[in-house]
Amino acid sequence: MSALRLWLARGSEVTIREQLATQITLGILSGDLEPGQRLPSTRELARRFHVHANTVSAAYRQLERERWLQFRHGSGVYVREQERERPLAPGLALDHLIASLLRSARELRLPLGTVRQRLQQWLAMQPPDHFLLIEPEEELARVVVAEMQAATKLRVAYAGFAACRAPETLAGAILVALPSKFARVRRALPPGTECLGLRVRSVPASLGAWLPAKGELLVGVASRWPGFLKSARTMLVAAGFSPDALLVRDARAPRWRDGLGQTAAVICDVLTAQQLPKGCRSIVFPLLAEESLAELRRADAFISQSLA
Repeated sequence: MSALRLWLARGSEVTIREQLATQITLGILSGDLEPGQRLPSTRELARRFHVHANTVSAAYRQLERERWLQFRHGSGVYVREQERERPLAPGLALDHLIASLLRSARELRLPLGTVRQRLQQWLAMQPPDHFLLIEPEEELARVVVAEMQAATKLRVAYAGFAACRAPETLAGAILVALPSKFARVRRALPPGTECLGLRVRSVPASLGAWLPAKGELLVGVASRWPGFLKSARTMLVAAGFSPDALLVRDARAPRWRDGLGQTAAVICDVLTAQQLPKGCRSIVFPLLAEESLAELRRADAFISQSLA
């Protein structure tokens, strides 16, 4: 079980509460903090990092409201168990599906021959031919799609939550969702529809090469996704970088490249890295964990073998 690793910068315009909440949330999403893991008490965390207990309590309460954490009376603060189904063994799962199908056919008084004919038609249909990311934030979706496409041969597309109720959009797709949206996507999909949950990369591990922070360096942060800009800035400030040494650029804005040529490096996503000015050193922070990319490659290979 992973220990809680935090960086906190005092005297910054990014509040300690926001630094705490952001890092704990990212820790949960990346798997650094596991479901059911007990977090340090308010008093313990306040004493360890020399911050006011009310600040820690406010961060914990915010994450409880956002359903990342839960308070257990007399026990402490824990990472909330995310909604997920326990998978059955493949053979048993298949038996359940077949039994459910035959039961529904009997209730509809359908002849067994009709059921067999329809099954043969379905089995003759083309297998999935693309991945479909269910993600309402367009800029985030574009970054994730680019990372997925670089790892797989199958086409990758994205759609918002409305696609969960659109059979024509779901047809022929392997559905995937990010951890922050996975539970909502599963609830919105028709019963029995499978969805692959993606994992995000550990931010502390990605930052390791940049620590300890060198105060004299001017570092750029650039992306079209506001969530990347906010999280990267918060994490870098918490890790000891001065806010004045960070040049944050929203790549959707005009002249966003101005000044980036004077930075030691620009921290960005995979898409923004392709749009930086010549001569800029880019440090790409991938969003997806290597485990998820490997799982996508396995699915890709399985489908390719099925078509062979």
